[in-house]
Amino acid sequence: MASKPNISNNSAIITSPMFLTNESLHSILAHDSLIQHFHTYLPTTSSTLHTPIRQSYDLSQSSSLLLMPSWSSTPSLPYIGVKLVTYFPQNSALNLPGIHASYVLFSSTTGQTLASMDGTVLTLYRTSCVSGLASKILARNDSKVLVMVGAGALAPHLIKAHLAARPSLQRVIIWNRTIKKAADLAEKLNKDCIGNAGVRFESNGNLEEIIGLGDIVSCATNADAPLIKGEKLKQGAHLDMVGSFKETMRECDDEAIRRGRVFVDNEAALVEAGELVGAFERGVTKKEDVGFLVELIKGEQVGRKSSEEITVFKSVGSAVVDLLAAQLVYESYIKDK
Repeated sequence: MASKPNISNNSAIITSPMFLTNESLHSILAHDSLIQHFHTYLPTTSSTLHTPIRQSYDLSQSSSLLLMPSWSSTPSLPYIGVKLVTYFPQNSALNLPGIHASYVLFSSTTGQTLASMDGTVLTLYRTSCVSGLASKILARNDSKVLVMVGAGALAPHLIKAHLAARPSLQRVIIWNRTIKKAADLAEKLNKDCIGNAGVRFESNGNLEEIIGLGDIVSCATNADAPLIKGEKLKQGAHLDMVGSFKETMRECDDEAIRRGRVFVDNEAALVEAGELVGAFERGVTKKEDVGFLVELIKGEQVGRKSSEEITVFKSVGSAVVDLLAAQLVYESYIKDK
């Protein structure tokens, strides 16, 4: 359990920071409630938060260190948050996660440390729920088949988020370079009976064969060469990509970008996502043609225009949603303590 903070009865000022364990995070966070939290708070807080472009440092040819700060002084969100992330993709050979992170929450009123928590777990929930929110807005209401490309730590969270966002989903097909990982994940999800009654989870080793089946295609990989061929996407599909955060990384080809209406989680995606940076350079699309998630929520941008239209959502993550997720965790814990 999380260690209990000392809180003054009169001022509710933390005199010693709390540490929230992974068990506490899992008990507090749920994909459906976090999707709703983002839907409620993103439109009102995104313009009041200070979120510098993340700092990224190459530790080696493949490894990186990322620093993601964000802060607000508004009464409704009196917090400062910083996430420290390490990215070591070669860890898969060691049977270890490729991403490790810590998150620290401070008071923007006093500067005191309020809480620290596992930033990896927080990232899994917030990344998947941003995709879930986009799916709720952009995917077809009658979506039946979800194709999950990748079977790493993020995959089950993305599956749960899409199921929460689109209860119409009935079939989930999982692909991974290592077929056994996809099969193991499908078996686990079937045993756990997640999602709505009757949802089937299965694995398939032929990616090109299953892409065309997906009403929603969600990708969470470290690919540096496109896995998703745009010509394979069915009419009306929604393509969700969360894997790339460098210009050298690409999960889909130019045809997928050309065929779809593209939306992103924030402006950083325009300069960090390899799928988009390359497409801009090659004249496949223009920056001004890309829409933003907050604009969709506010109704300033039109989402899906027809049942045949292909929509594309690219997420690179932001300190804004980190802070909002940490807010939900912290305030829920304080309320229930």
